[in-house]
Amino acid sequence: MQRLFDILLSGIALVLLSPLLILVAFALKFTGEGEIFYLQKRVGRNGQTFGLIKFATMVKNSANIGTGEITIKNDPRVLPLGRLLRKTKINELPQILNIIRGDMSIVGPRPMVPNTYAHYPESAQRIINTVKPGLTGVGSIIFRDEERLLDGIKDPELFYIENITPYKAELESWFVKNQNLLLYFKIILVTAWVIIFPNSKIFETVLKDLPSLPESLKL
Repeated sequence: MQRLFDILLSGIALVLLSPLLILVAFALKFTGEGEIFYLQKRVGRNGQTFGLIKFATMVKNSANIGTGEITIKNDPRVLPLGRLLRKTKINELPQILNIIRGDMSIVGPRPMVPNTYAHYPESAQRIINTVKPGLTGVGSIIFRDEERLLDGIKDPELFYIENITPYKAELESWFVKNQNLLLYFKIILVTAWVIIFPNSKIFETVLKDLPSLPESLKL
């Protein structure tokens, strides 16, 4: 049933958003480094990797520059237009194609790059591997302003591995254990809400019994 809603909703979104997507594609082609899409290897269902599609927002070869696969606040690798796309989450919209293709669902655990995924506990990997990753999910909502958490951290990569990754694993495992259609639609609505109202804590009311936020991640 969830796959049916994935196809239906992503198909409608693709049609409605196509003017915006085309406009962004033209803007990227003629600004920055002229790249439109960025294809990144991510871990999906059953531990299989796939190519996640995003609008290009950073300089070429950014994964091998600066903080690597981790993006920090005011990251110098992010292009001017890319900052707007990332702030509004428009850079994530091409993943609608991943959903239609069957790589992803609208809602699910956020697909991680292999290096980061390798730091998930094996117990969490076994749970998360049973479902398709999502365009949005509990982890995406909680960590929608992840770059801010890393602001001023001396070693962002180490902090990410030791503090953010374990909690993300807990959140994604919680989702898999509690998933149903009601939670599916709740997460879609909460995602839309926090995009419009970034400082909202509505998820604390709508999504009950989430794993407690560690002290190290409280701003």
